[in-house]
Amino acid sequence: MDRASRLVHEPRSSADVIGEHSQFRLDLERIRFSPYFSRLSAVTQVIAQPGAGPLIHNRLTHSIKVTAVARAISVSLTDAASPHRAFALEHGCDAVVVQAAASAHDLGHPPFGHLGERVLGRLARDTLGLTDGFEGNAQSYRIITALDVSEAAPRGLNLTAAVRTAVAKYPWTRYLDVDALGDGPLPRGLRRTPDGIDVPKYSAYGIDAADLEEARRGHPPLRQSLECSIMDVADDIAYSIHDVDDFHRAGLLSQGAVAREFRGWIESGLQLGELAPDELLGRGAPPGSALEALRRKLKSSDPWIADDETFRAAVGVVADDLVDGLLASPFDGSIASERALSSFTNRWITHLQSSVVPTPDGIVRAGLVTLDGLAWHEVEILKFVHRHFILDRSDIVMYQRGLSRVLTRAVKGLTAWIRDEDDRDRVPQRLKELVEIGSDGYERLRTTRPEGVPVPDRHEVRALGVGRGVIDYVASLSDDQALAVSEAIDGRPDRLWDIGQNL
Repeated sequence: MDRASRLVHEPRSSADVIGEHSQFRLDLERIRFSPYFSRLSAVTQVIAQPGAGPLIHNRLTHSIKVTAVARAISVSLTDAASPHRAFALEHGCDAVVVQAAASAHDLGHPPFGHLGERVLGRLARDTLGLTDGFEGNAQSYRIITALDVSEAAPRGLNLTAAVRTAVAKYPWTRYLDVDALGDGPLPRGLRRTPDGIDVPKYSAYGIDAADLEEARRGHPPLRQSLECSIMDVADDIAYSIHDVDDFHRAGLLSQGAVAREFRGWIESGLQLGELAPDELLGRGAPPGSALEALRRKLKSSDPWIADDETFRAAVGVVADDLVDGLLASPFDGSIASERALSSFTNRWITHLQSSVVPTPDGIVRAGLVTLDGLAWHEVEILKFVHRHFILDRSDIVMYQRGLSRVLTRAVKGLTAWIRDEDDRDRVPQRLKELVEIGSDGYERLRTTRPEGVPVPDRHEVRALGVGRGVIDYVASLSDDQALAVSEAIDGRPDRLWDIGQNL
């Protein structure tokens, strides 16, 4: 398939004499000039800026850094001196495609980070009857193909096949034929449960399945493109480091608590290895129990790379550089503390970027490239630090429970409004348009009939369009807009005029 092909033909400009590379550059510019991209500056990454200061990452700064890391990896792989150059060129490795995918990969993240994703998923399924719910990756794909605007096409940005394919981190829909997967290892994004195979991660809703299928024509099923794989690894690298950066800067990472956990496992790993699983999770669990639970989880989910000796080595490296290094001195805003944090971040980013290698043949748990054994374990341990010591904190969980009610009020209130025959003409114009886009998409499903995707009856089309339109609308709000809409629709006038004309 022509990597530079678009669903809607566009007249070639004089700049296109360079070839497909200039087409990819056009895609990158369309993404970066998109209002959906600008919106990411006002969407939470992990903790909100008002509670932690202006230097905390948001989704936009995260996306910019993922793009920088991804570009560095792609340039390194295709360098004339790289031992992996032939591999990269064989599979297609254009640095601009990689940058475009990295810039677009988080466009679909809703207000309030991953919490918003979970809440909208539940509301979409249980309240609005959308069987494929809400998923941030699928929403990103929907934005670039259906919701954003370009003069070149009636819907979406009309991006090239290569870029659309590179955005699809989980290249399937919720309606994947799980019976055909067999009993072997599953790609990341799929998981086995007592009831069979679950599909929690996917890159397109059923309504957008035909577009994903067209973009990926010629690619092996369930397999990322190389450019997508580079973006995926870069995403892991970036957030494993800058989440530690954020929490240290905000004063939320206690050196004592982190040191206690790491030293406990280093000194008593053999004894911890003999404990039953439930003994690792209780309040009285000895220091190091959470790291031991991580070691077991990695061995279970990723036996192709998880290794006890490499895990021990990675724990030692992170303990030396993070626990006994960076965290040993509290961040106080001084030039010295900024220099120490910058040195830590730059050192790790450089190390991890240089640790990207082709994935061994026959491994389905990773894309075409991955991190080498030590770096892979190091990233998993760095992600463990912020997950265990920050995300499980009661104060953060309490705050998130409040935010979940904000989104619930917004979704239910807007749904009731647009279904109100006496007042639905006064709903925000953008919501009306998104409902029409959704309804048109479900009507097209009745004609395109992508494999495995349920085809709605004619009488279901409008209801599904309303559901998808409301989800598209709420997911496109910033954190502050979601708070303002929720309060206004709940009858609270405190922030009424904050909403402005952006409804």
